[in-house]
Amino acid sequence: MSTPKSNRLPFVFILITLIIDAMGIGLILPVLPDLIGELEGGTLGQAALWGGVLATSYAVMQFLCGPTIGSLSDRFGRRPILLVSLAVMAADYVVMAFAGSIWLLLAARIVGGIAAATQSTATAFIADISRPEDKSKNFGLVGASFGIGFVVGPLIGGVLGEFGTRAPFYAAAVLATFNLILGWYVLPETVTDKIRRPFDWRRANPLGAFRHIGALPGLKRYLALFFLYEFAFFVYPAIWAYFTRAQFGWEPGMVGLSLGLFGIAIAFVQGVLIRVVIPRLGETNAILYGFVFNFFAFIALGLVTSPTLALILTPMIALGAVVTPALQGCMSKIAGADQQGELQGLVSSFRSIAAILSPLVMTQIFFFSTDPARGIDMPGAPFFLSMCIMALCLAIFLPRRATPVTA
Repeated sequence: MSTPKSNRLPFVFILITLIIDAMGIGLILPVLPDLIGELEGGTLGQAALWGGVLATSYAVMQFLCGPTIGSLSDRFGRRPILLVSLAVMAADYVVMAFAGSIWLLLAARIVGGIAAATQSTATAFIADISRPEDKSKNFGLVGASFGIGFVVGPLIGGVLGEFGTRAPFYAAAVLATFNLILGWYVLPETVTDKIRRPFDWRRANPLGAFRHIGALPGLKRYLALFFLYEFAFFVYPAIWAYFTRAQFGWEPGMVGLSLGLFGIAIAFVQGVLIRVVIPRLGETNAILYGFVFNFFAFIALGLVTSPTLALILTPMIALGAVVTPALQGCMSKIAGADQQGELQGLVSSFRSIAAILSPLVMTQIFFFSTDPARGIDMPGAPFFLSMCIMALCLAIFLPRRATPVTA
């Protein structure tokens, strides 16, 4: 960690905050089928529909409120925004733990999405405390934090889910509270009057970057590929708990374990393996490899009937996850040095839109493909949709594969 010693505890606090933000979706995945069953009853397919609504509402609020919260931190400071968000998050987990209706759970997920929309504030704080030569390395830890959150969330949800569907929420509330206490004592304010700026709704608009940077030559094609890939890849958190329950009869503990293995593999591929793949293959060939690999991985998951084979495949399918950083590398070369932050905000928005839409589509497909009234029993159908999307990505990418990327 390349930060001055005086900033290391605040830096740790920021990374923990980002991990907790990332846990928000994965934490409830293993227990969601049982929890929705408790609240609403109905079939597993109907529970999946509600699961898609809950995941989408969380992602929508992060997409809408991220720029707003970031702009508020420019006006009022990083410290109050981050501490208030953590306090709201801790209280929100308590509400979810006691929720007696699906509507209260949905309201809590909406509030949780707002409270978790602090990535822009957290990364701004990292920029504030980092030396110029350390900023890129420190920003890299932001992605690692989200990877850890994706691993830790399902693991906590799966393990504690064995003690009841509400147990993961109590644990998350305690974790958020302890981090709030840590932040209260170690987090300094980095926004001074010199850099403080008035709050402006026009700059706190999540669509603003689309108008400004989207016109760069070639960028729209890469953004389209990025969106399609993220949409297809989100099939895992969207339907994995329901798919494995229907196909293998897995309980929350096994669901959490499998998602944890997947998250660890993703972190390894994007944090370690990518440093070997890109220099040897180049970004263009790495993207091509990733699309082809994921095409066959989605076929395998759609057809698998052995729980042992599914558990073996779970970490292996992460080997195709080189696509995201390779696409980001290509886009970064198109944008100018003074547009990198704006570009990454735009990329983050596309990822959020995929996270909004994919759960709705994937859970609908799961519902219709596992409906006893229609005599259909094909829980792997959402993976076949992702396979088709990989084929579409290849069709978009291959004709212009040889086009050089300009700096």
